[in-house]
Amino acid sequence: MSLRNIAIIAHVDHGKTTLVDQMLKQSGTFRANEQVAERAMDSGDLERERGITILAKCTSLDWKGTRINIVDTPGHADFGGEVERILSMVDGVILLVDAAEGPMPQTKFVLTKALALGLNPIVIVNKVDRPDGRPHEVHDEVFDLFAALDANERQLDFPMLFASGRDGWAVNELSDSHTDLSPLFAKIVEHVPAPDAEQHENEPFSMLVTTIEANAYLGRLLTGRIQTGRVTVGAPIKAIRLDGKLIERARVTKVFAFRGLTKVPVEEARAGDIVAIAGLQQATVADTLGHLEIKAPIAAPPIDPPTLAVTISINSSPLAGRDGSKVQSRVIRERLMREAEGNVAIQVRDAEDKDAFELAGRGELQLGVLIETLRREGFELSISRPRVLFKTDPDTGARLEPIEEIVIDVDQEYAGVVIEKLTTRKGHLADMREAGAGKSRLTLFCPTRALVGYQGEFLTDTRGTGVLNRVFHNYAPHKGPIEGRRNGVLISNSNGPAVAFALFNLEDRGKMFIRPGTDVYQGMIIGEHSRYNDLDVNPIKGKQLTNVRAAGKDEAIRLTPPTLLTLEQAMAYVQDDELVEVTPGAIRLRKRVLFPGDRKRRAAPV
Repeated sequence: MSLRNIAIIAHVDHGKTTLVDQMLKQSGTFRANEQVAERAMDSGDLERERGITILAKCTSLDWKGTRINIVDTPGHADFGGEVERILSMVDGVILLVDAAEGPMPQTKFVLTKALALGLNPIVIVNKVDRPDGRPHEVHDEVFDLFAALDANERQLDFPMLFASGRDGWAVNELSDSHTDLSPLFAKIVEHVPAPDAEQHENEPFSMLVTTIEANAYLGRLLTGRIQTGRVTVGAPIKAIRLDGKLIERARVTKVFAFRGLTKVPVEEARAGDIVAIAGLQQATVADTLGHLEIKAPIAAPPIDPPTLAVTISINSSPLAGRDGSKVQSRVIRERLMREAEGNVAIQVRDAEDKDAFELAGRGELQLGVLIETLRREGFELSISRPRVLFKTDPDTGARLEPIEEIVIDVDQEYAGVVIEKLTTRKGHLADMREAGAGKSRLTLFCPTRALVGYQGEFLTDTRGTGVLNRVFHNYAPHKGPIEGRRNGVLISNSNGPAVAFALFNLEDRGKMFIRPGTDVYQGMIIGEHSRYNDLDVNPIKGKQLTNVRAAGKDEAIRLTPPTLLTLEQAMAYVQDDELVEVTPGAIRLRKRVLFPGDRKRRAAPV
């Protein structure tokens, strides 16, 4: 049986996972009566809740005597590290582009990586059935993007398909009959080269590890593509680092091949196959597994560096230990280090404080997803405000900061306020054009630190209709100070459950973040002050009941619904002297220093 290895790459929400669903169904991977969840490849709880792909996943299908291994990749720029690793183990890519939105920032990012590796993409203009679709214009925009990225002649002569992944059809020309995905399967078999397995079969076994997965029974499952030779169950192998240093020697206890959505144990796999291997205890992503005589490691592609970091520490609030079971710094450290082993896009190191750790990643979403995962595992944590990671120019010694390319689709009536807000945040407007009826597409370059906390403000300014996409662009000289949050906060000065009467009387002071009955403590942030300064208030003060002021004499209290912040919103909202307290049951905001007297002493000039 011949073999093809492909990855599906695209901007977020352009239909990668939905297309893979249809490919699996039409290839006969599922039984006719089998119940399969929508977006079957998105198996994680967070992936299903958020409707996004977070981890790259492998699957395979058989089509007329050809086995096609498919890797579904994330679309968000924050998870770009997953995409970069995966591209090194495939022979071709399918580039999906939305028929209405056209090429977007992440389209450019993933295509740059694919072209640099010499891959020849198959382009699919997806969602051509959208009412606002413009498939032929998008085709021209894709060609222009290839040319702008210095694609070679063969890459510029890319095969082209129009498709509706949701409805399960693809055609060479829009006038063709809309039946099934047969034209796509034919293009893959015809255009993607088969692995040159026979040439390398007689060489010693070697494989670059691209993903890692923990298994309760087998330990580490190391997934990658076999570069040379064959691997069999029970064979002795070794793992070496990129510098050639030996990590460990072991025997292969299991070899798994991907069949549909499951892993199937096999006795032997050969060059070109994508497999998962069990039996090693220390090897991780970017390490080379090979026969004992292998000396040189397989080169791993460089990964773009993290641009954002937070400090994670133990939960030290008065309510610590009520919800979570994992509260010790040792347990938190072990979990973070384990995460860093399998996720090359993040970095973890010990902070100066012995109970704190520095977690660096690509963006707020990536960090938020990891922290939400820890929260669901029973951890209690304190999270600092995200901060940008600066670099120093080796030639001039100048301070450099990460700059992001932002593409915004917004109603024309809101374009002015968006441009005004971003230019005050040191953004630079590079392009503005019409994007359909009443819509504008803005392209700006803006410092990463200016976008921390901007998403909520953006949605407010555009009445929830704007769409903001961002991707790392480059490092540039520091742009100067950027104004942060203008309003102060309302801080509890007491411990106990919040009372509706007290919150009602505080409403003219600002908006609330808590409901009546919520447990509060001294130093906890319960709302946003309507003025620029912080204000200590008492949210547990009840009404004094006497024979003059009886319980039922006043009208029933009607509170304005509070603003309940999500984890990412809370992380973006806090200032440097504040923390986000994360537990399995709650997300709270607090001051680093809980007692008002201590805060005043720290703020006083020396």
